[in-house]
This record gives sequence, structure tokens and C-alpha cells, in this order.
Amino acid sequence: MNTTPRYKRVLWKLSGEILRGQRGAGFDPAVFVRIAGEVKSVLDRGVELAVVIGGGNIFRGAAGQKTGIDRATGDQIGMLATVANGLALRAVLQGHGIAARIQSAIAVPGVVPLFDGPTAISALERGEVVIFVAGTGNPYFTTDTAAALRGAQIHANALLKGTKVDGVYSADPETHPDATFFPELTFQQVLAQGLGVMDLSAAALCASEGLEVVVYNARTEGTLGRVLDGEQVGTIIHG
Repeated sequence: MNTTPRYKRVLWKLSGEILRGQRGAGFDPAVFVRIAGEVKSVLDRGVELAVVIGGGNIFRGAAGQKTGIDRATGDQIGMLATVANGLALRAVLQGHGIAARIQSAIAVPGVVPLFDGPTAISALERGEVVIFVAGTGNPYFTTDTAAALRGAQIHANALLKGTKVDGVYSADPETHPDATFFPELTFQQVLAQGLGVMDLSAAALCASEGLEVVVYNARTEGTLGRVLDGEQVGTIIHG
């Protein structure tokens, strides 16, 4: 194992869809066990880890509009879904002997404390995993933006975005087998080519803060560790 990780402090954007595994919705226990193993491998490398977690395995705000739920309310439901996911992830990590805490962008008294940057940084420096929930606390903003925002606030070196494909392609490789894979991109290329890696506000924030982004396949076990070891895995996006 490389004794000098590529990054010292990372923000891991964990999609809610990953948590459901092979199930249609909810939690797949096997996925949580795998995630705990991945987290341990990160900490064993001496890397400080924060997580922004989504809620798509429970509810998606945009999808709620199809049932007559307005977008703002749907997004608020989605934020609460991320709180549930964060609680579950914290419990699993602690059950595996990993110190973890949650901070929320919205007030949920008696359940999780509000986001506090200095407290989060101190926890990271002590080797704790910090899980950020409830996105930015505002409707209409994606978890990509929340990940970029929290990454900037904790002075992370990189934002690691796990997806269901091996990185960034010119088109969806599942529907376009001839799509071109990009091992490396600049934020300017992402925006100019409309590659859809993340929304415009997230990309602009990462670019302005010098926050490198790595897009990789989160469904392949061990990939996160390989990213930290400096292997050419997924797509690296930089300024």
C-alpha cells in the first residue's frame, strides 16, 4: 500500500441510490457492510474523511412533483431522507468500531446537531468520520452543490464522487456503448461540453476553491482506496 495518499482530507459524496443496493428502495445491509470496509481502508491510510450523503433511496424531490408535491416541499422531504441515511450510516460505522458524527444543514433538535465548520474540522483531525446531511438546507440545490460547499468549508483536498459508471463519458455509456471515456478533464471542459458531471454551481465552486473532483465507480469494491493510492481510476477534474 502506498504510504503517502494522494489526498490528506477528502469529501466523499455518497449517493442514496448506492445504499439500496439490489433493492428497489431502502437499505441493503450488504452495502452498508461494504461501505464500512471502504471507510476503514480510508482511515487506515491516514486520510481524513467527511461524507455528504444523498436520500434518493428513500425519496427524490423532483420525482415528488409527479404526485402533486411541489418542488420545494419535495426537496425538504428529500433533506429529511438524507438525515435518515446519515443516522443509519453513523450507526453502522460505530458498530464497526469507527468513530463517526453527524451534522445537519437543517435543525432537527434532539436528533442531529447543526453544521459547524470548526467543530467538523476538529473531529476530522481526531480521526472521526463526519457525515453531513440535509444538503445545503435549501430547496432547489443538489447534493453536488452541498458536497462542493462542505468540501470548501472543511478545506478538503478533493471531492470524490461515486457513481454507477467508471468515470466521465461523452454520453451515458449504458445507452451509448461507443461513448468516449475521459480520464482527465478541466472544469472549463466540463462546462463547455455540457458533460453533466455536476450542476453548474457545484462545478464553479470547486473550480474557484481549487477542489479537485474524482468521479469513479462506487459499485466496484476497493476503488475508493485505489483513488487515494494515486492510481489512475475514474476521471480527475481540476482547474
